[in-house]
Amino acid sequence: FSGNTNADSVVYYKLKHSIKARFLRFVPLDWNPNGRIGMRTEVYGCTYRSEVVGFDGKSCLIYTFNQKLMSALKDVISLKFKTMQSDGILLHREGQNGDHITLELIKGKLSLLINLGDIKTHPSNAQINIMLGSLLDDQHWHSVLIEHFNNQVNFTVDKYTHHFHAKGEFNYLDLDYELSFGGIPVPGKPGTLSRRNFHGCFENIYYNGVNIIDLARRH
Repeated sequence: FSGNTNADSVVYYKLKHSIKARFLRFVPLDWNPNGRIGMRTEVYGCTYRSEVVGFDGKSCLIYTFNQKLMSALKDVISLKFKTMQSDGILLHREGQNGDHITLELIKGKLSLLINLGDIKTHPSNAQINIMLGSLLDDQHWHSVLIEHFNNQVNFTVDKYTHHFHAKGEFNYLDLDYELSFGGIPVPGKPGTLSRRNFHGCFENIYYNGVNIIDLARRH
């Protein structure tokens, strides 16, 4: 970028495409022809909506949705999280026959576990476990996107995507119409959680376009 050449004028640039960054660094390449040294900058951001919820390791957020409004062949879940804990459940969904999908932080890495329940019923592809990311317990925001179309799954963590094609049985996961974020509730014991629960913050949780945090606040 070429800057101004005097103390009063303003040079303005508008980027054609938005950028997402944690830091911006300006590197001066040339000084004023008169030998004056100085630089001033202002940066303007885009409109951004932020909905944040905190978890203390003893709580979870449960979303129950109407199965009539959902497509059986499409699921899109997105969220951001930050934490200083290396382990914890981010989301969980299960069915009556042991089928379940779990997103869990394990030693600073994210694990997406898809379990088809009974190995005898689904011997060819009973379990899928994908690991992505590292050092995700650094108290910075990290983004997660899970896309499931038919039996094609895209798992993205901070712009790194793992594509995989699950075998036929994955089309017929027997899952309840309920998602839990931050922990796994113990059946029959409201308010009780199992395993390592998430301790940190979530931002902008979306399930198939529904803003979960905003919904929780309004209801």
